[in-house]
Amino acid sequence: MTAPLHGKTLLMSGGSRGIGLAIALRAARDGANVVMLAKTDIPDPRLEGTIHTAADAIQKAGGQALAVVGDVRNDGDIANAVDQAVSTFGGIDIVVNNASVISLARTLDLDPKRFDLMQDVNMRGTFMLSRAALPHLKAAENAHILSLSPPINLDPKWLGAHTGYTLAKYGMSLATLGFAAEFARDGIAANTLWPRTTIKTAAVGNILGGEALLAKSRTPEIYADAAYEVLTKPAREYTGQSLIVEDVLIAAGVTDFSRYSPGVDEKDLFPDIFL
Repeated sequence: MTAPLHGKTLLMSGGSRGIGLAIALRAARDGANVVMLAKTDIPDPRLEGTIHTAADAIQKAGGQALAVVGDVRNDGDIANAVDQAVSTFGGIDIVVNNASVISLARTLDLDPKRFDLMQDVNMRGTFMLSRAALPHLKAAENAHILSLSPPINLDPKWLGAHTGYTLAKYGMSLATLGFAAEFARDGIAANTLWPRTTIKTAAVGNILGGEALLAKSRTPEIYADAAYEVLTKPAREYTGQSLIVEDVLIAAGVTDFSRYSPGVDEKDLFPDIFL
């Protein structure tokens, strides 16, 4: 039997490491084509991996990879990534809006340039990458847009905790839910996906809490397994939802999450900042 994502083409922002790479590798195990638009062309001592090492890993996992060096803030780079995806693999079936910038600075401490960067990468990047791919998604058999962003929670606890970052992430979610409504007749699914706990990523280690928080976080594979469940659902039936990673996996029959946090008691895991 052919695997669900075999021969499907995913266009992803970022993906050099962490959650994006984990999602790409899970798709690659089905024999998917993965096109990554990412900036990390040369090694950075602060970060593990480059777009090229990610492409090698995808190919070793059984997929085809296309590394497009560029910036999701640049419309020309987005157009180039879409053009290369279509010319190389014949179309685009899935868009994964993975690239994201984080700063939990309070409003008076948030540098304007950092604010602009978050809005440009998170919200605008999600909108423009999806927009550029939409003509091709319309032609796909089971088209999906998946944004790694939280459910819209208007609790003042989150609105006031880190207003600049909240705006950027909620912008991703609103755009995605808007796509779901606007393109429902075209059979294009658009959903968001967010975890209940922090995930072991460079951002968590370098920005949020160092090794102590990493030790209380789940591995990116939990996100990847949930994303796979979403992306293999019938697009016309499974859209317009703000999904939680653990809920998606429970619905798929997963009852034991210990493999995603070996040696860590569930009660000791750090809750996600939006939940």
